[in-house]
Amino acid sequence: MTLRLHCFGESGNAYKAALTLTLCGLDWEPVFVDFFRGASRTPEYRDFNVMGEAPVLEVEGRTMTQSGVIQLWAAEQTGRFLTPREDALRWVLFDNHKVSSQAGALRFHLHFLPEDKRSPEVVDWLTARLRSAFQVMESQLQRTPWLAGADPTIGDLACCGYLYYPEPFGFDRADWPAIDAWLTRLAALPGWQHPYDLMPRRAGASPTLKPT
Repeated sequence: MTLRLHCFGESGNAYKAALTLTLCGLDWEPVFVDFFRGASRTPEYRDFNVMGEAPVLEVEGRTMTQSGVIQLWAAEQTGRFLTPREDALRWVLFDNHKVSSQAGALRFHLHFLPEDKRSPEVVDWLTARLRSAFQVMESQLQRTPWLAGADPTIGDLACCGYLYYPEPFGFDRADWPAIDAWLTRLAALPGWQHPYDLMPRRAGASPTLKPT
């Protein structure tokens, strides 16, 4: 069974799904969504996914949307990254509400929105919200090697979704030593790949833009 993940490299939400599928050992192929040219806003795409978002996973003739749902499906199919289940899901939901929702919006605002449409007030508000989420993660990771305890789960694969991207958005690993060490552990998992290696990117994107 080959899975098809509709995604694009700049999307941290798509990265969560792609990374989970990869680390779970599932056979999948990317289908590029040309998000920056409006592909997800076309009537055809809205028929495919009424939410008009990526990622979308095609599984044997049906579609699955929302990164957390795709992560949970992959973990349940393979029996990986889901123990303890309740804590794993707790961190997936924490990411969706507190981390990626802020990090994704802030990164988009600073790097993909035209400069004349950017708002310092929006940047300040999102930055403060994101910093609060990082404080929660830092505190937990000072106590346990992974967010849900002794082993990595889909909660870790969710919360890291935007944290490997090179575009600055107020996150400096040096400011968060426990998060920094956790990201290093994640990147050491067999099969881990950077988002710009795992998924196709928009035309004209720099192939050399990677973290140092």
